[in-house]
Amino acid sequence: MRAIELSPNVYRLDLGRYQAYLWREGERATLIDTGEPGSGPLIEAALGEIGLTRGALDRVVLTHFHDDHAGSAAEVASWGVPVVAGAADAPVIAGDVEGPEPNFSDFERELHAKVAAGLEAAPPVGVDVPVRDGDVLDFGAEGARVVATPGHTDGSVALYLPAEKVLFTGDIAAHFNGDVILGVFNLDAGVAAESFRRLAELDTSLACFGHGEPVTGAGGRLRATADALP
Repeated sequence: MRAIELSPNVYRLDLGRYQAYLWREGERATLIDTGEPGSGPLIEAALGEIGLTRGALDRVVLTHFHDDHAGSAAEVASWGVPVVAGAADAPVIAGDVEGPEPNFSDFERELHAKVAAGLEAAPPVGVDVPVRDGDVLDFGAEGARVVATPGHTDGSVALYLPAEKVLFTGDIAAHFNGDVILGVFNLDAGVAAESFRRLAELDTSLACFGHGEPVTGAGGRLRATADALP
């Protein structure tokens, strides 16, 4: 199965090495992230498993510009799907400027070399809807609120659906070896920690991470990690 149901509205999409998410409302859907380049057929297969086609997509939201999240955005956009992303990351996604590298620790540099081996660069694609903190997208019972989460990249964003208490964190948080942690490979770890604390203040039941299994009862887990951050 490529599409794993997490709740009546939320699916995790297994894209091989990476993952994405789908918010479904009836016969319409929003895609959150796209995996690495070449993931389009896997996304289509996942949609097909739940009775949807690519024509059901109202938008694709990119949590940030990194190639394992925006890698197939150009392909998805070629289906006629509008691209939504943080305003500060939009020029990188469009190929107008080069995205800055993370400030790796020695451990992270070695880890990144392993996990990103063979990862191709994301083809550039224009961002149709650049978003900022507090913007609300038109899905979910009360909308999906954009939460700016700078630190991983300058334009990283999370999505929070208050009625359903669902949080799509992007890479500001992760689930690793059973622990909810601050994400790695950050541009500025201190700023990323502040962004994590912002997410921990939300009333969250289901947290969907860029990397690692989603977590239910997530609010307490996020707050415990936030309290332990330096």
